[in-house]
Amino acid sequence: MKKLYGVGVGPGDSELITIKGLNAIKESDYIFIPKSKGESTAGIIAKEYTEGKNIIELEFPMGEDNSDRYKNAAKIINDTLKEGQTSSFLTLGDPMTYSTYIYLMLELKEYNINIETIPGITSFGASTSALNLPLTLKGESFYLCDGKIDYEVLKKVDSICILKVNRNKEDIISKLERENFKYVYIKRCTRADETILYDKEEILKDNDYMSLIFGRRN
Repeated sequence: MKKLYGVGVGPGDSELITIKGLNAIKESDYIFIPKSKGESTAGIIAKEYTEGKNIIELEFPMGEDNSDRYKNAAKIINDTLKEGQTSSFLTLGDPMTYSTYIYLMLELKEYNINIETIPGITSFGASTSALNLPLTLKGESFYLCDGKIDYEVLKKVDSICILKVNRNKEDIISKLERENFKYVYIKRCTRADETILYDKEEILKDNDYMSLIFGRRN
């Protein structure tokens, strides 16, 4: 039977790929890598582990409707693999957290492929480790969202992480301040150019897509 591993390669530091994920890459006959506008962050992270492998790049532009591309990518994977062959699809962070892989996985269920998902370290988990701050404590509630805050939810939680904040920072910060949250901005977490900002004006000026804001109630 054909096999595909969905491998989360973590937030940026290649040493944060799990041993299980690395073993899946080593075992694979093919490595499928998602790209957006010619660049693959997941591919860059795993580059030292994929040398000499058969690499196939699949284009999924960020911010676009990729429904047809997921269908086409699933067909490419099925057509590429022969019976008994193994492959890995690499994805940034964790495969089941706001990931391209989720939509591809759903399309792959149309084919006779054994799918195994290998979790990866999330950007928000890595960020709070970099800050030496608890993501959440016993008895607390934590809110994870993608780009926008539901204010009614915010009012009920103790900590929050907002991913992909490059478009809504002013609104996000306004809501956090209204609810008395301390917040910090982290971009490109665990990478060589990781940057941590606390100053509101500096945060508003930065416009990196690979960024997040973490907040805790005072």
